[in-house]
Amino acid sequence: MARNTRDFDEWLAQFKPTISSYDYYVDFDKAVAKAYKWKPELHLMNSLLGSKNIEADFIALMRKYPDVLNVIPTLIAVRATEVPIYETGVLAYFQFGAKKGTMRPQDYVDFMRSIGLFGLMEDHTITNLQDYVTGVEVGLDSNGRKNRGGHLMENLVESYLMTANLERRNSEGKKTIIGDPLETGVYYKELYTSQMQRFWGIDLSEITNNGTVQKRFDFVVRTARGIFAIETNFYSGGGSKLNETARSYKEMAQESERIDGFQFVWVTDGGGWKSARNNLRETFEIMETIYNLAELEGGAFKRLFV
Repeated sequence: MARNTRDFDEWLAQFKPTISSYDYYVDFDKAVAKAYKWKPELHLMNSLLGSKNIEADFIALMRKYPDVLNVIPTLIAVRATEVPIYETGVLAYFQFGAKKGTMRPQDYVDFMRSIGLFGLMEDHTITNLQDYVTGVEVGLDSNGRKNRGGHLMENLVESYLMTANLERRNSEGKKTIIGDPLETGVYYKELYTSQMQRFWGIDLSEITNNGTVQKRFDFVVRTARGIFAIETNFYSGGGSKLNETARSYKEMAQESERIDGFQFVWVTDGGGWKSARNNLRETFEIMETIYNLAELEGGAFKRLFV
């Protein structure tokens, strides 16, 4: 088993606290588009702002324009068309989608009053529902940060693959690789072990439990030096998942050493590792092909693949 000759503490000190770019926090185009979807319903609901008889006005509005009910879950930052409410031992389901015809107008009045929306509208705390819903959608879009964060790391790693003079090739599903499978100096995104075995004739049974487990790597590089399977992640916060990841990738690195012409590469970073440093150290010590972003900036991929 090869041991890492780098100093772990110095390596860990290079980790970045964040890689959040401008487009990480909010996808404003998406939020505005989702709010605009409700423009007709919100225009009608605006007529209730400041109403002195809001319950009667609301009943008249929803009877004439029943589709206004469809926007109500969004007003409370809920994506579902069914809103469950548990109160004093009773569980009720308020329907705002296709099933709303089974409910009474008074049910919706009770919901709007009890949930607090009528109060905001009567007092003119909300002055324009289109602007209000845009704000709601901005808040809901923050739930997408986890996915955007994962893509940020993948995009960064891919940029360093390109600076290593590797060309991207595509794959489709779990069966097809577009292009010449024997081509070198190329990389693929999200490639399965079954594809790699089928197209390159490499035996990956060591890391697939004799073919019973299907594994997908974030990137796979094929050069004259062999095949490199790359996993990437960035952790800005701690948690038990980090220890589990470190142990899993340590095992992957050990198993990969028994496969001719194949290397497992792990690119990781983030301040979250400070709280899981011991498990990361164990993996670092037995894995030469573990890198942080600072090392990629310094040309680690060029030295590895060429």
